[in-house]
Amino acid sequence: MQTAIPCMQIRGGTSKGVYFLEQDLPPEGALRDHVLLAVMGSPDRRQIDGLGGGTSLTSKVAIVSPSSHPMADVDYLFAQVVVDDAHVDYGQNCGNILAGVAPFALESGLIDAHTPTTSVRVHMVNSGQLATIDVATPNGKIEYQGTTHISGVPGEAAALTVYFEDTAGANCGALMPTGHVRDRLAETDVTCIDNGMPVVLIRAEDLGISGHESPQDLERNDTLRARLEAIRLEAGPVMNLGNVKARTVPKLSIIAPATGSGTLTTRTFIPHRCHEAIGVLGAVSVASACLIEGSVAASYFDAPPSGRAEISIEHPTGDFTVSLMTNDQGQIEQSGVIRTARLLSKGHVYIPSAVWPGV
Repeated sequence: MQTAIPCMQIRGGTSKGVYFLEQDLPPEGALRDHVLLAVMGSPDRRQIDGLGGGTSLTSKVAIVSPSSHPMADVDYLFAQVVVDDAHVDYGQNCGNILAGVAPFALESGLIDAHTPTTSVRVHMVNSGQLATIDVATPNGKIEYQGTTHISGVPGEAAALTVYFEDTAGANCGALMPTGHVRDRLAETDVTCIDNGMPVVLIRAEDLGISGHESPQDLERNDTLRARLEAIRLEAGPVMNLGNVKARTVPKLSIIAPATGSGTLTTRTFIPHRCHEAIGVLGAVSVASACLIEGSVAASYFDAPPSGRAEISIEHPTGDFTVSLMTNDQGQIEQSGVIRTARLLSKGHVYIPSAVWPGV
C-alpha cells in the first residue's frame, strides 16, 4: 500500500523543489519530517527512491497555505531535506524556491490572477519576513515562456521580480549578528552577516587560494574543507544560531576579485558542498556586505552614500545582480532580484503507507 499526496514540482530560480499545500501534509512535527524524507528519498546520496536529485539544490520543499498575516496572501514554509542524513532543516529561507511560490499559489487556486501582472505577497514563515513577487499573467494566466536568462539555468523564461522587505537579521536577530563588522574565527578574518540568509564571508587570499577554482577542485581540498568547517562551527554561536554541526546554516562564501565585469566573484559552501551558483538570499547578504564599511567585502565596491546600488556577484556558472536601496543614513531598506520559474509536473507523489497512511 502507498499513500498518494498531491503536489507539484517547480523549478524556482536555480533550485528545484516539491510544493505542497499545507492541508495535504501531516501537522508540523516528526511525522511530517518522516513524510518529507520519504518524498525525497533521504537519507541516500542518490535519493534513488524519491524525487530528490542527489544535491541540496534539488532536495527542497515548499509548504504553502492561505496566510494568517494581515499583509500577505500566502504563507510559505521552506524545508531543506538533507540528502544523506535523516534530517529536515527549517532554519532558513530559500529565495530560489520562493520564486516558485507565486506560480504554485496561482496554479493551486489560492489566489486569483490579474491582467497583465499579478503581485503575490508572501509571508516567509521561517523568518517572519515578507516578500512581493510580480508574475506575468497576461489574459489571467501564468506566462512561463519569455526571454530572461538567469545564470545556472539553461534557456530562457518569463521574468519574475522578487522584492524583499525587512530581511535584516531575519535568522540571527541582527544584520551584523556578532555586533562587529569583522570578526576573527579559526584564526581567519571574516564578516558575519544576515540580510535574509546567515552568511560568513571569507577572502580567498586568507585561505591560501585564488577564489577562482572550480567547485570540484575546492571540494577535493580536504585541508580547506576542514578549515571552513572550523570557521562555520565557531560562527554558529556568535551568530546566535547555536550549535550548527547538524544545520545547513550559516553559508560560507569565499570572495575574490571579479574575473569579468562583476563586482566580485564567489564560491559558496552550503555548508559542505560547493554551490555551482549562489542562492538568492545568500547573494543579497553578500551584496549587503559590500556596502558596509570595514567588512571583508567593502574593498570590492565603492558604495554610494544613499540610493540604489547594483552589485553583480559572479559565481561558477555566471553572475547574479542584486539591487539594494539605502536611505540617507546608509541603511539598507529594500532588495530586489530577477528570477524565473517553471512548472515541471503536477499530480501526486507516492510514499509507503507505513510512513503515513494519509489525511
